[in-house]
Amino acid sequence: MSHPRCDQSPAWRALQTQYEQSGRRFDLREAFAAEPLRFEQWSLQAPEVFADLSKNRIDAATLALLVQLARDCGLESQREAMFNGEAINHTEGRAVLHTALRAPAGAGLHSDEVQASLARMLEFAEGVPARGFSDVVHIGIGGSDLGPAMVVQALQAYGRPGLKLHFVSNVDGHDLAPVLQGLDPAKTLFVIASKTFTTQETLANALAAKAWFLAAGGTDIAKHFVATSSNTRAAGEFGITTSFGFWDWVGGRYSLWSVIGLPIAIAVGAANFRALLAGAHGMDQHFRSAPLERNLPVLLGLLDLWYRNFHGFTSRSVAPYHQGLRRLPAYLQQLEMESNGKGVDREGRSLPYGTSPVVWGEAGTNGQHAYFQMLHQGTDVIPVEFIAVKHPNHGQLEGELAARLADQHCKLLANCLAQSQALMQGKTTAAALQEKAPTASASLDAETVARHRSFPGNRPSTTFVLDRLTPSSLGALIALYEHRVFVTGALWGINSFDQWGVELGKALCNSLLPRLTSGDATGLDGSTAGLLAHLRA
Repeated sequence: MSHPRCDQSPAWRALQTQYEQSGRRFDLREAFAAEPLRFEQWSLQAPEVFADLSKNRIDAATLALLVQLARDCGLESQREAMFNGEAINHTEGRAVLHTALRAPAGAGLHSDEVQASLARMLEFAEGVPARGFSDVVHIGIGGSDLGPAMVVQALQAYGRPGLKLHFVSNVDGHDLAPVLQGLDPAKTLFVIASKTFTTQETLANALAAKAWFLAAGGTDIAKHFVATSSNTRAAGEFGITTSFGFWDWVGGRYSLWSVIGLPIAIAVGAANFRALLAGAHGMDQHFRSAPLERNLPVLLGLLDLWYRNFHGFTSRSVAPYHQGLRRLPAYLQQLEMESNGKGVDREGRSLPYGTSPVVWGEAGTNGQHAYFQMLHQGTDVIPVEFIAVKHPNHGQLEGELAARLADQHCKLLANCLAQSQALMQGKTTAAALQEKAPTASASLDAETVARHRSFPGNRPSTTFVLDRLTPSSLGALIALYEHRVFVTGALWGINSFDQWGVELGKALCNSLLPRLTSGDATGLDGSTAGLLAHLRA
């Protein structure tokens, strides 16, 4: 079924008028003064995730137009098409069913085969310590690495005793070499993650790991190497006899819920992996059934469109105020930019509007001492997303250390709140004049110093709050971002589930690789030929 693009809706034109009349000059400080209940009206409790949207440049009239735009573009029917297993990845003729991977038994499409695959994977994961392994080295790249690595790090508090997980993705040997140092081959399990078992970087690292294993006295490849791959023949030629396959309707950046999540299951155990799935399923149900006006993934997607296509914001920063989530921004970079970084619509026509923003970030409070200067006083307005966790999990600590870490958590939360407050409120030159600036140069007059110390404010942000960082809440948070990406892609009229932009560089790499040995620069552009010669010199 064909659906109109967002710019073909009458609501799009109404939004352009709305932006010119009020959106362009929208001031958050004035909005809070005029709406005493703004926080209550613009906050929402979704499964496991509380969201405060009140510090965004949006009002009820704009939201109504955005919701109408979503309906004009058939968002609800597009959503059902995904859940019902239609081939919405039309350029590859595939369904998009990561939601089926986390549905309870009997509740999702392909349930019998999904549950059988899950049970086999979890049974293997549970038995890893009993087979004498102390270290697990996971080798993958892209979607086969970012999701599992991020989740294992986030759920470190739930890690099983006696097991250490290592992740290798970069074809640069400086990634693999330090991981292998100090490992005992007799106690090391390698998981090779490649759906096709042909990914260049993954195979290079897998072959290097195999060479290390054999050189260190290892003999049983079949015991120490397993694969999450559907190409059992190629895995068998490598020497692997235990492979966990999955389906073409599981996209790489949506695959951590499948057998690609094997390292997660090994790290945290079967029960916690099932809790991760359950948390994501809860968000799936919310996305599928909640009214658009109170549907958190929908609201976030509509806000993204409003900022990208009307305000012209080209970037969004993600600042998780929890050290366990420090790899979340990197994971979200792939999820959003590989999904929605497209320049043509579903019919292959060039788009007249922007699509994916640049997504980036760093864990708080580290980011405050790095790039927040630009967020507060730079020339670009960059919406920020803060993620706070109400209750920490520092483990079984007692005494002064427990008290100190509890106090540090309060400092962490205070910093999170302060940054979003400062972005919104700003500081006038007049207010800065009333303050002392002990580090300011004595050669500058007070007015000049005050201008340097003023903040424009009115910079938007969203704050998410998790009660605790658990497998369930993390699953819900990840699913929230997945569905948000779907919403904007559906409205922009693009295919969010292919990634042709990755292919050209791969093909050129394959043609350049032998030239690094031969030196043949025939047919190359001047720059590439010059760099090739420089690298060979």
